[in-house]
Amino acid sequence: MSIRNEIVSELLHLAHHVADARQMAILGEGNVSAQIDNERFLVKASGTRMDRLKPEQLVEVRFKPLLDAMKSGQKMDDMDIERLLLDSRVDSSALKPSVESLFHAWFLRLPDVRYVAHCHPIAVNQILCSTLSESFARERLIPDHIVYCGKESVLIPYVDPGLVLAREIEKRVNDFIERMGTRPKTILLENHGAIALGGRLGDTAAAMNMLEKAARIFIGAASLGGPIFMDKKQVDRIEGRPDEHYRIKLMRNGQ
Repeated sequence: MSIRNEIVSELLHLAHHVADARQMAILGEGNVSAQIDNERFLVKASGTRMDRLKPEQLVEVRFKPLLDAMKSGQKMDDMDIERLLLDSRVDSSALKPSVESLFHAWFLRLPDVRYVAHCHPIAVNQILCSTLSESFARERLIPDHIVYCGKESVLIPYVDPGLVLAREIEKRVNDFIERMGTRPKTILLENHGAIALGGRLGDTAAAMNMLEKAARIFIGAASLGGPIFMDKKQVDRIEGRPDEHYRIKLMRNGQ
């Protein structure tokens, strides 16, 4: 199997895994992407269904035009972005890439990021559509939330999807990296959804799954008088424990 075909197979598995069965992405919601090399990546086509995603609905896209548009600082209207997305395709006969290909392109150039999943999980969005979104992003309730989703998540206020959102994500993720000394594993979009990043397919799927579980626990704790968050020293300790890294390694190997 060629490298490209292997990536297609992995992306389809990721899309189907986090899609309709658990209502993380229904109908045309959500998207997934994976890096092919330093010049190209694959991303879900606009309007296609994650739970039924097919190989021909993954579009091969060039990084350069999308990243150049983000760096330019120029305003672009809807028609400009439409042309940009179509021009970024390697094959001009392919389907149109998702409008969120812009932030996928940026994430896939971060160190140790090869896979990106974006969904609209119900429990996560219940929080992101409330006044508790910042607490959920910054605090942790259980050890596995730390291990798989990071010590904190980046919180992005609602921004119109497309170029403006991609630029806002770039700014806030860079601020997070400067403050935390590492890239995030999970990003939360207020009134919108969640993004998980990983160097491996399993890391990305695990981060999204654990984020939704943590959201359900958070909502339950909030209904019982309020969450009791873990102390920052506990969070730092768990994030660095060698046995937790060993567990992640076993998970990656399917054990």
